[in-house]
Amino acid sequence: MDLATILGMIVSFGLIMSALIAGGNPLLFVDVPSMLIVLGGTLGATLTHYPLGTVLKIGTVIRKTMVSKIPASNLIIDQFMDYANRARREGILALEPIIKGIDDPYLRKGLQLTVDGLEPAAIQNIMETEIGNIEGRHEVGVELLSALAAYSPALGMIGTVIGLVQMLKTMDDPSTIGPSMAIALITTFYGAILANLVFLPLVGKLKHRSKEEVLIMEMQMEGVLGISRGENPRIIMEKLNSYQPPKERKQVG
Repeated sequence: MDLATILGMIVSFGLIMSALIAGGNPLLFVDVPSMLIVLGGTLGATLTHYPLGTVLKIGTVIRKTMVSKIPASNLIIDQFMDYANRARREGILALEPIIKGIDDPYLRKGLQLTVDGLEPAAIQNIMETEIGNIEGRHEVGVELLSALAAYSPALGMIGTVIGLVQMLKTMDDPSTIGPSMAIALITTFYGAILANLVFLPLVGKLKHRSKEEVLIMEMQMEGVLGISRGENPRIIMEKLNSYQPPKERKQVG
């Protein structure tokens, strides 16, 4: 669970709610027509933009920003040092019993290809293709959230125009000016909140998650290729260390 995402949401919405309460009655900012304009319009525009199947994945995309299953890079290095030393002492086939217990499908595939005797170039091609496909799926999620971030403030502005038109048409009846102005202003408020406190931050987090996941996959590919080439475990460790920040790199003993 990524506490930063959840904590960020709680802090941002909590402080805004505190400001609304301190400034008076927060229920003044609750307006059902405005919600329908922003939420309904944003959803409708997104459905027009993307196929239904893509839009239905929004829950999975958002969950990915809150739940991280990416292994730590230092654990990847320890893992491959064990694999490399075992393969060097007992032969590459000694890794076959280990493969069955690996949960990561990408790593499991790479090691299985190595045990099966594929050439390093073929293994690299397959693993790079897998990385490219992962990046493509991540990009779809980023684009989906970016579309929501673009449409929500635009629908807020449309709601503002609607409210102003209603107000101008009924200037002779003062009792209608207040409700019309509420729609005009609150829809802009809703659109700005959704875009800047929800969708855009989630876009940034998803991009960060994607970079982290691709980095780990590249480390795993480098380790698999090193084992498939029969490289010295020290050399493999040095290569994997290059993916680490200098202060976190393991010392080659």
